[in-house]
Amino acid sequence: MTAVVVKDRSVTTIEWRPWLVLSAFCLVLFLSTAATYSSLGVVLANMVREEHWSWTVGGIGFTLLGAATGGSSFLPPYLIRKVGVRATLFLGAVAMALGFVSLGVTHGPWLYFLGTALCGVGYQATAFIPATHVLGAIFKHRGLPFGIYFMSASAGGFVGPTMAFSEMHVFHDEWRHFWLLQAAIMVVAGAICILLVGGPAWLAKRAAETDQEVAGEVATHVAPRIHRTAVNWTPRQAFSTPQFYVLLAAYFGHLFVGITIASLSVAHLSQRGVSKEVAVVVLGIESLVGTFGRTLGGWLADLIDPRYLLLVALAVLAGGSLALSVAHSYLTLFAYALGSGLGFGVTALAVTLLLLNYYGRKHNLEIFSTTCLIGAVSALGPTVGGWIRDSTGGFTLAFQLCAVVAGVIFIAALFMRPPRMSGAVETPAEEPPQPVTAFVKHPA
Repeated sequence: MTAVVVKDRSVTTIEWRPWLVLSAFCLVLFLSTAATYSSLGVVLANMVREEHWSWTVGGIGFTLLGAATGGSSFLPPYLIRKVGVRATLFLGAVAMALGFVSLGVTHGPWLYFLGTALCGVGYQATAFIPATHVLGAIFKHRGLPFGIYFMSASAGGFVGPTMAFSEMHVFHDEWRHFWLLQAAIMVVAGAICILLVGGPAWLAKRAAETDQEVAGEVATHVAPRIHRTAVNWTPRQAFSTPQFYVLLAAYFGHLFVGITIASLSVAHLSQRGVSKEVAVVVLGIESLVGTFGRTLGGWLADLIDPRYLLLVALAVLAGGSLALSVAHSYLTLFAYALGSGLGFGVTALAVTLLLLNYYGRKHNLEIFSTTCLIGAVSALGPTVGGWIRDSTGGFTLAFQLCAVVAGVIFIAALFMRPPRMSGAVETPAEEPPQPVTAFVKHPA
């Protein structure tokens, strides 16, 4: 479906199908984030109490969720190349639904562990990697669409706890019914996304058109302030540049800080005399700030180079972590929520856009998925913070460490410049046959 607007004798065609695809991916990411990372912490207390588990067992499940999400990053690219985007989304939705079912029927820790691991694998197969691959192919100007997409994750993080509390209230604190409902919801959301995402022929055609339009803009310097490569770098070529490792470090840093804050900030603030209710509200405000920050960052990314967004995001992430380490007044709590929320939200967006701008779209599936692998290591943040708490009696040094991590990466990004390919055979980004291979099913 298209809408045609005529102005000054020029015809502008607004294509609605890419935005429908974006909406479908946003729906899946919103529900997946709300039902996993945001809800598990709320429902886990009931599970631990009823099943007579230790909190160590409960914490292992949360760690497995994060580790499985990051550690399974190699799987979506392989599946997309072999069986296509729709089949990958189907398998991811099935894995997540089975994970929720496992959580709903568990009577021991091993099925609980299996459930969280399956949810992590399903999350990765339905979320950022396939969505980044498809959205990068169907949108020429990617800032706003990517900003909206990443915003849906922040919105899920904000809504998730409230959703969990509400549904648990309806089920009279029966957590098994809650998880089984999430399984049904995921099946429906996955089916909607699969129907709207488009077949391989349309995706291949759209990708070729996008590549040609982007190459034309680069050649004519339509947006000279924003660096966009005119060639498609291979993964090996990209991995040989220092810029890739700066972006990898930035992705690691935002996850390390974000997971540490999400898991330990309430306990830290309570220890510093802040009421638990206020601490929870501030954590929600942090997610809300990230929601708006990603939308604003996406809009700005089509006007200025995303590198500047990355620098601002890392700076405020360091400042927010430092404010949290000493937070006790409303001023410091506000600084923490604003800095960490904006920094966490915009860093991921900026890294994703820079990888596309620096290395091209053709091999971004493998390059971005390799970046996502660092999520498995980032899950150690709460463990490091817990060790610091046991060693020093408080969490202050843990959040100051987060500030140092973000600060060091900021310095590296400050000196980063776009990579330049020299002395190598370059593959033009507008070469027509190549986008097709990213979507057409390959024989096994």
